[in-house]
Amino acid sequence: MQRNADQNATGHELRTEVDAYVRTNPGYEWTSRLRVGSGGGYVWFMTEVPASPVGVLLLQLGTPDSTEVSDVRKYLREFLSDPRVIDLPGPARWLLLNAIILPFRPRRSAEAYEKVWTDEGSPLIIHTEALAAKLQVALGDNYRVAYGMRYQSPSIAAAVQQLETQGCRELVLFPQFPQYASASGGSAVQAALEIIGSRWNVPEVRTVGSFFDHPGFLDAAAGIARPLLDEFAPDHVLFSYHGLPEKQIRKSDTSNEWCLTNSWCCDSMNEKNAFCYRAQCFATTRGLIARLGLDGDTTTTTFQSRLAGQKWIEPYTDKELPKLYDSGVRRLAVLTPSFTADCLETIEEIGIRGRAQWEGLGGEAFLLVPCVNADDRWVAAAAAMAHDA
Repeated sequence: MQRNADQNATGHELRTEVDAYVRTNPGYEWTSRLRVGSGGGYVWFMTEVPASPVGVLLLQLGTPDSTEVSDVRKYLREFLSDPRVIDLPGPARWLLLNAIILPFRPRRSAEAYEKVWTDEGSPLIIHTEALAAKLQVALGDNYRVAYGMRYQSPSIAAAVQQLETQGCRELVLFPQFPQYASASGGSAVQAALEIIGSRWNVPEVRTVGSFFDHPGFLDAAAGIARPLLDEFAPDHVLFSYHGLPEKQIRKSDTSNEWCLTNSWCCDSMNEKNAFCYRAQCFATTRGLIARLGLDGDTTTTTFQSRLAGQKWIEPYTDKELPKLYDSGVRRLAVLTPSFTADCLETIEEIGIRGRAQWEGLGGEAFLLVPCVNADDRWVAAAAAMAHDA
């Protein structure tokens, strides 16, 4: 495109005019050259070049390729070999994994996966794929959305290759973990950066951080829960989060003097517990209680999915259920806001085993509130977070 200036226009005036035009036409890059015209004025030459799309890479934990014991063993081996997940010295981690966990756990886990597997496959894959598709629509043509699993497939490497093939020169990493933990978001981001950094042409990379208190995430989760809770009328609402070893909580304490040293360490967020997973979980609970208009005395925050051998953060979900029943609770609703997508830990551990435990205690009713999954409110919030990264 060529734009001729008024005979008396200065180069600065024309540049200002062109810059204003470019700002109102996003999605394009412009190459320009200014020269003196034959009449003594200025001429601005602009070549319209389609901008390279921004790649958004959704990062999830992972899932076995099937419910076959061999595939589950392969998944668990990769997952539990990660030093951010089991943060023991290499020889000790190898011994724990190969002598204690892998000989027995794959078969039990395969049976659990069979209970949640659908004709389309893993629920985690289904929900993540649906989110990616909706997010692509929400973000528009200037973006390309892909997803990768930290462990197994579809892999992060395959997703990075996909975005590279689509011409993305900027990438936004979007870990799908509301609260930060080295074992989840930290590991996924590290793996993605290592894969991206190995490319000959390394793109610009930005990361969406933890969103435990992001209004969009909290509004989406509360929006899903509110009508279900209104209909169910629970006596008590339980917020169940994935657990972590206490050792890992203390390692995230930058002050080395705050986390788990007193009973109120997670009552508020501050510089000392800024990376504390447990504190972020409690902050999420507070945000949801406020949005749902719940009474704090009829809510509890707990932690699930622990492994034997270490002290994990408390209180434990399965240990809290009998206490709630003994206190008179009969109608229990459970939210699992450390997960953005329903998966084995929500559907089987809470929805099946948790329900069975509650009913076995004598509980009258049990409600598992779905995760945000690909709900339109979460899609809108995620699109805003990716755009603002």
